[in-house]
Amino acid sequence: MTDRWLSVEEIADYLGVSRDTVYGWIAKREMPAHKVGRLWKFKSDEVDGWVRTGRAADDFKA
Repeated sequence: MTDRWLSVEEIADYLGVSRDTVYGWIAKREMPAHKVGRLWKFKSDEVDGWVRTGRAADDFKA
């Protein structure tokens, strides 16, 4: 099975955060994201690795 590209909405649901949080992480250029035209796309395995490094927790402000 191939790892499909996820949208901002899907990755936000996957991580249990808001879309605004995802956009904030992208703006800081720390979250692994790929721009396809006007849309941001994600690979879940890249995001999983990024979360495991602790970078998401360092930036998260509830």
